[in-house]
Amino acid sequence: MSSPEPDAVPRAAAAPAERPRPGRMANVAKKVSWSGRDRDEEDEPPAAGETTPLLNGAGPGAAGGPPHSRPITHSPFLRLGKLSSVDLDDDVRELETEATNQFPSEIPHNEKLLSLKYESLDYDNCENQLFLEEERRINHTAFRTVEIKRWVICAMIGILTGLVACFIDIVVEKLAGLKFRVVKDNIDKFTEKGGLSFSLLLWAILNSSVVMVGSVIVAFIEPVAAGSGIPQIKCYLNGVKVPHVVRLKTLVIKVCGVILSVVGGLAVGKEGPMIHSGAVIAAGISQGRSTSLKRDFKIFEYFRRDTEKRDFVSAGAAAGVSAAFGAPVGGVLFSLEEGASFWNQFLTWRIFFASMISTFTLNSILSFYHGNPWDLSSPGLINFGRFDSEKLGYTFQEIPIFIVMGVVGGILGAIFNALNYWLTMFRIRYIHRPCLQVIEAMLVAAVTAAVGFVMIYCSSDCQPLQGDSVDYPLQLFCADGEYNSMATAFFNTPEKSVVSLFHNPPGSYNPMTLGMFTLMYFFLACWTYGLTVSAGVFIPSLLIGAAWGRLFGISLAYLTSGAIWADPGKYALMGAAAQLGGIVRMTLSLTVIMMEATGNVTYGFPIMLALMTAKIVGDYFVEGLYDMHIQLQSVPFLHWEAPVTSHSLTAREVMSAPVTCLRRIEKVGTVVDILSDTSSNHNGFPVVESSPDPTQVAGLRGLILRSQLIVLLKHKVFVERASLTLVQRRLKLKDFRDAYPRFPPIQSIHVSQDERECMMDLTEFMNPSPYTVPQEASLPRVFKLFRALGLRHLVVVDNRNEVVGLVTRKDLARYRLGKEGLEELSLAQT
Repeated sequence: MSSPEPDAVPRAAAAPAERPRPGRMANVAKKVSWSGRDRDEEDEPPAAGETTPLLNGAGPGAAGGPPHSRPITHSPFLRLGKLSSVDLDDDVRELETEATNQFPSEIPHNEKLLSLKYESLDYDNCENQLFLEEERRINHTAFRTVEIKRWVICAMIGILTGLVACFIDIVVEKLAGLKFRVVKDNIDKFTEKGGLSFSLLLWAILNSSVVMVGSVIVAFIEPVAAGSGIPQIKCYLNGVKVPHVVRLKTLVIKVCGVILSVVGGLAVGKEGPMIHSGAVIAAGISQGRSTSLKRDFKIFEYFRRDTEKRDFVSAGAAAGVSAAFGAPVGGVLFSLEEGASFWNQFLTWRIFFASMISTFTLNSILSFYHGNPWDLSSPGLINFGRFDSEKLGYTFQEIPIFIVMGVVGGILGAIFNALNYWLTMFRIRYIHRPCLQVIEAMLVAAVTAAVGFVMIYCSSDCQPLQGDSVDYPLQLFCADGEYNSMATAFFNTPEKSVVSLFHNPPGSYNPMTLGMFTLMYFFLACWTYGLTVSAGVFIPSLLIGAAWGRLFGISLAYLTSGAIWADPGKYALMGAAAQLGGIVRMTLSLTVIMMEATGNVTYGFPIMLALMTAKIVGDYFVEGLYDMHIQLQSVPFLHWEAPVTSHSLTAREVMSAPVTCLRRIEKVGTVVDILSDTSSNHNGFPVVESSPDPTQVAGLRGLILRSQLIVLLKHKVFVERASLTLVQRRLKLKDFRDAYPRFPPIQSIHVSQDERECMMDLTEFMNPSPYTVPQEASLPRVFKLFRALGLRHLVVVDNRNEVVGLVTRKDLARYRLGKEGLEELSLAQT
């Protein structure tokens, strides 16, 4: 499907390179969401024939306006009532229905697409008259109260995130322990009398059935709960509205899903999803109500806007990291490095407070649960144990060894990401039906059990049993008093396996065992990430790295004839850091997380060296795992800077035009028609001066949002009604906050024929000082302004202050640096 580029938008004569025409829409038959399908259409009835044209005015809405459209001026850019797709509102997009042919056998997917499905969040306060009046009424005491409420919310976020982490930890421990005991007893029984294939069958069936439940709830109830949730939270904090990402239902499915994934024996961790869980908790508490449960507690109403919600979600993500690793400082740095696109100083202290409370809550409850109530020794879900720095120092000649380990981690991380990329592309194209997704998850669970069983069966690595060092010692074919070393790696949750690789004394593992385990677990973890289950990649990455790191240490000890500094546990730690850094490409936060989790500052420098080397080497080959998944979902994600070669592009070339403008005093019928037009879903409308003279310049007077117009229509704020003797309550900011975040669709608002003839005065409700740029501004300048201020719309004006275009997130995210230079992505409804 393609449509001609509108002649209303003159292009600059000297384009930097042969750029693809924006009017060429990719032929994508089906929408693709985070789990391979879209689930937006849950609340409202379908709207007939809703399509979305491309941004630059190409499409059915731009070609000809409805009958009421009358241009105010002769400007080719300004069309009153003529529609171009500027931005798509998620709440109205929920009206979409899937095509009759619901699941085609193959979905064509191309990573060089940008999805029109995703919406922007509004991180800029609308400073209209209502807002200014409310701010002026707030005195110093009220401001202090608001500030105290912020701290109270952060404390509540910390406590609840800690409680959720405790719940996950205790349930996983109980269920996994039960499963391992059943399988161990079964293997012990059949080892004596033969028929071990029954044990394999039991293990595979147990794993598959548990994973099946975990996958079904994700695939059929809330697909956005799949994976670790970190890419989605990154997008949210960047300003992209990912449907359903911070809903209560998502939290419930996430928590249940991650418990079932870990108990089901998949190569996954429960730490990554804690970050998503923390973010959902934060979004819910800060609003003082639950839209899912339809309960409003009438508290924290001041925080019902995107700007405030975003800050609390940052705190929730940090509290999640803190609960997972017992690393409050690491949590704050994670939120800064990976998440928040916008940051201020006051936020840092509040986020740190939420992280500390989260760790303390988890610590207190787990210490009670483990029977030593006053010993706060389990600060996170994973505790790497203490490294004795006196015994395990490092010398100058080891620094090159750590750098080499960083290079290995970077290369292995790049291979992992590249394999996962092709696998995810395959899943998006072919495994998009929920039933297929569940079958794949069950297959992976069964294969994981089978691989584990075969490797334990074939392993002859027997170690003497020393006290209670092993939770589930499996004798199998070993002599009495010995246990199978390979079994400890598989008969444990991945967290326990990591700790044993760090701290078991030298000689606990045979090099062959470690080599085979690394190889198998690498491919299992790669296959598992991206399944339709809730699962993290942190712990599998650490486990793979710890295994090859320990192997590295054993090899060094062998080569140096057992020199004291070649301790395998130390190299297991470095390998774990290098592997995780090579996959997710985090540096600063990961260094601090590893230091806090091991309780040792001594290794701060070598860990940082290994992580930086892994990131540099990995980035040379392929992107980090999270960025790659964001790109595969065609999300309009804005990076820190505009592409380096984009200075030749100006606002005039990247903006959307023509723009639908509204007069300051506009006819209700016109507003309803514009909002109801399903061929485009604008979210922002520049407001221009109402003038009877068509030759006069229609200067920009403000900007009004779709959501504000819907609230005005719902409350019937018409000029005629106000002038009648009807006692009409004046609209307050509270009316807009009560409708947030799920504003009703325009189809649900009834406007009679008489009311269509009324007029609406937008002066009081529009933002009278929207950010504007001249049409000659360069792309990097526009990008910097748009991203730093967290804007949703940036109005482009000429030298007469006349609206010529509008810049939205998709206009800027469309340009990125490819292998051949600056690329322009196609836009599609994927």
